[in-house]
Amino acid sequence: MLGRSERESGAQALLAASRADWVTGDPADARTLLDLGSTTATLSTVASIDGLSAVVHLGHPAQPSHELERALLAAPQSLVLTGATAVPAQWVWVGRSAVTRELTGHVVVDEAGMRDRRHALRTMGVSPSLVPTRTTLEERVALAGPDGSLVVERSVAQGPLAALGYVELAGSERLAEGAPVWYGLLESRDDAPRAEGVAQVWLAFGPRDDHRGSLQETLGLVAGAGIDLQHLRSHRSQAGPHIFFSAFSCPDAATLDGLLAGFAEVGVAHRVLAVLPGQEFVPGPDALEPRWSSAPDPARA
Repeated sequence: MLGRSERESGAQALLAASRADWVTGDPADARTLLDLGSTTATLSTVASIDGLSAVVHLGHPAQPSHELERALLAAPQSLVLTGATAVPAQWVWVGRSAVTRELTGHVVVDEAGMRDRRHALRTMGVSPSLVPTRTTLEERVALAGPDGSLVVERSVAQGPLAALGYVELAGSERLAEGAPVWYGLLESRDDAPRAEGVAQVWLAFGPRDDHRGSLQETLGLVAGAGIDLQHLRSHRSQAGPHIFFSAFSCPDAATLDGLLAGFAEVGVAHRVLAVLPGQEFVPGPDALEPRWSSAPDPARA
């Protein structure tokens, strides 16, 4: 059995599951994936029901969604991500009139659509009206009104909405541009999976003591294992020391075993959140062009 959270696009999640061979079925039929409720409920349900997995939005394998990191670390220890795949964004912009200038109402879009294509929507100059992903199609049509429009998955636009007279609008093609959407397979395992080859690992850890230099000591263990971190983020912990979330490419299972053994030896709490087989996850995460402060003039030093 395979499910998804209520906040996720059913069509996109099923497309990802089909492409990665996590499930067999027609991607046009999003009902194949069980609706498991909120993110917290989804994690709890997968952990408690044998044979149930879930498709979840990753952010990117090399730059995890912070919301997912936090949710995983707060969830039962058996939960781990075991696979990743990317799919093209399925969002299109539709309205009752093909002439965009005749549309004066809001653009109704759900949480998943806004997450995936918020930058494109801003450049299009539209006025989004955000609704929960669980909002029914009938409710969205009513909210849009006769002069409004909707952002929905292509399968929805070509099916139920086409029957109601909706057509794709000029400018809709911008929603297909940009990076694909990454999804992962969430499973409940007694032990973290072992990848015989290269894998992308998400590892959460907390130094034993939150004192000056404690993080440096822990990172020394990471460097000593020959691992180059691609992602490092801190978060406050109710247990005392700060929590750190990391992601990195790991050459083999033995390297990860050695790092975890080193953590255990010095009392660094840790948990593997994901082992995603693969070496290159392209395209990579969004890149930023930094503008640093001016470097000091060596002559004045």
